[in-house]
Amino acid sequence: MATYLPPIEHPRGLLLKLGYFFTRRQFGKVPTPLAVFSARMPIGFLSLYGKVSRLDRKLKVPPETAQLIREQVASINMCFFCMDAARWAATRKAADAAARFDALPEYRTSPLFTDAERAALDYATELTRNKEVTPDTLARLARHYDEREICDIVWLVASEHLYNMSNIGLNLGSDGFCEVPSRTVPAGGAAA
Repeated sequence: MATYLPPIEHPRGLLLKLGYFFTRRQFGKVPTPLAVFSARMPIGFLSLYGKVSRLDRKLKVPPETAQLIREQVASINMCFFCMDAARWAATRKAADAAARFDALPEYRTSPLFTDAERAALDYATELTRNKEVTPDTLARLARHYDEREICDIVWLVASEHLYNMSNIGLNLGSDGFCEVPSRTVPAGGAAA
């Protein structure tokens, strides 16, 4: 898939050069969003992405739930880079993460998900698709999460949209960090 803007092979500025060096070392290449989007933006934008990751570590929602929410939002939005990167990161931390990511289209019935995770995924799905949430969906979520955790979930959905729209807007696809199953999203359900 060709990006709408060509990757910048030789960035300006020490921080970007370091970013390129360390990501090449970690991934074997510079991730496309860094080379296409971040390399063209003021350094504060690159700093923002780092802050999002640090903020995620301060959430009360379990990290595994946060990963599922981000993957669900990325799947609905069809952000293949985000799906690829999230799967890569999750599978490095937990062996069963790939199976749970693969089961996301059936999260409502799969035994791999808890009732709390189902409520969080229903909330994230509804907010992502409809840009609003019904009182019933919020009530189900509130049975499992306190007010702070609900705000954490809203943060996860909103910040994932930032990543997704940045990548989709520039036609940035998967970087091939791992295999990303093809998914289509039916109108009334989870990604299939």
